[in-house]
This record gives sequence, structure tokens and C-alpha cells, in this order.
Amino acid sequence: MPRYATAFARPEATYRAVDLAGRTGGEDAAGLVGLLYGEAVRALRSAAWAAENNRYDIKSERVTRAIAILFALESGLDFERGGDISKTLSRLYQGARSEVVEASIGSDPQPFLTVATTLEEIAGAWEAARRLS
Repeated sequence: MPRYATAFARPEATYRAVDLAGRTGGEDAAGLVGLLYGEAVRALRSAAWAAENNRYDIKSERVTRAIAILFALESGLDFERGGDISKTLSRLYQGARSEVVEASIGSDPQPFLTVATTLEEIAGAWEAARRLS
């Protein structure tokens, strides 16, 4: 099988990758962080819906996506320049991942929604700070 054929094995995954790449082209690092927050919130809200509707396949995929984004956000922190803010965000991302993993075991949508709301608040502050700079 040609190596490029695997890219089209899951068309929806390929579309999402191309869509995200298209939206991030030309963005600065701060803009990318904002996009990651938005993607994480959407994934968590989808996981909540899936939990409520017993769609475990969707919940699993959305939880995996949210956790990966939280790891990406944490890995992008600059602890030398960010100081205490970076340390605080790191703890927040770690706590959010723990909550999401714990929630993934059950069927209660509320933990997903709580983490999504927290990330929306941070995204709002991030965007406000970005506009000021």
C-alpha cells in the first residue's frame, strides 16, 4: 500500500487536520494558543454531550483530543520567561487533565463542562492580554 493512502483512511481526521492547519497558517504563537483553547473547549463540550447520550465512541475520541490539547498547551509554556504564571498554568492544565481522565470513566457530563468553562475563562483573559500587546 502506498504510504499516502493512510492519510485518507479516515477522511474526517484528514479534514480536521487540514482545517486546523488552514486556520493556524500565519498565526502568531499567541493566536495558536487561542485556537488550542477553542479546540479544547469544543472537544470537552462534545464529550459532555456524548456522555449524556451514551455515545462512548465519540466521548472517547473527544476526551483523547482534549487531553492532547492540554498536553500541548502545557508543553508550550516558557517557565523561564513566564515565571509564576507558567507554573500556575502548568498546575491548572495538569488538574484539568486529571479531571477529564476521571470523568471519562463515568457518564456524568458536568466535569467536562466545568473544565470547558474554566478554559473559556482563561481563553478570554488570554485574548484580552493578546490585544493589549
